[in-house]
Amino acid sequence: MGVQESGGVGPTKGRALVVEDEPHISELVSLHFGLEGLEVTTVADGEEALRQTGAEPFDVVVLDLMLPKVDGVTVCRAIRRQAANSDVPILMLTARRDESDKVLGLESGADDYLTKPFGVRELVARVRALLRRPLAQKNSAGLPGEVITAGPLRVDPARRQVLRDGRAIDLTPHEFDVLYLLAANPGLVFSRDMLLERVWTSDIHVTERSVDTLVKRLRQKVETDSAEPKLILTVWGTGYKFSDSGSADA
Repeated sequence: MGVQESGGVGPTKGRALVVEDEPHISELVSLHFGLEGLEVTTVADGEEALRQTGAEPFDVVVLDLMLPKVDGVTVCRAIRRQAANSDVPILMLTARRDESDKVLGLESGADDYLTKPFGVRELVARVRALLRRPLAQKNSAGLPGEVITAGPLRVDPARRQVLRDGRAIDLTPHEFDVLYLLAANPGLVFSRDMLLERVWTSDIHVTERSVDTLVKRLRQKVETDSAEPKLILTVWGTGYKFSDSGSADA
């Protein structure tokens, strides 16, 4: 199926990519996004989605989990590695309601999650929140701010880049925001609820388990030994903090 584009009346409020292989859902979402003033591109398989996101930037992506050719999780992870859309808000759609599927979607780099069947008003409200969130998240997490150097890490919020011993580390947007928030406040303990509020915001329906999973994955990327972390420390019964030792030697 080829690429289809539509738009609302008047000036555009952003560009949306809808990746959905069920034509009636794709058409319905496209119609309502157009009414919101979004310029909409629709594709029906994962390969075409990757071609689109690799070629041009979007302001939001609505991505079905079950897709022909390339599944939604693989597409989501690939988008996060692309320069053009590494930080684009992604809302994942699925017909499956298992918590494991929800966690998998969020772990792959999605920002929000909606199960089918869904109400169009809820979908539009979620997308509005995602379109607002980059500014709100930047303010709440203190981004952008100064470059932070801690032991082997160099965290640059303007470039959203993390280097360990001079080598770039590939982080999802949420991983970066959690790392920066902790590293910018060494020694300060953040509860799981605080991290949910500061990074995911109240619009995103995630659990404390998602925070623990993200921290585990983040440690695997930035620590020398994730089983014996020296940078991102657990405060038992409370939450997490970044090492406040001067060297943060790892």
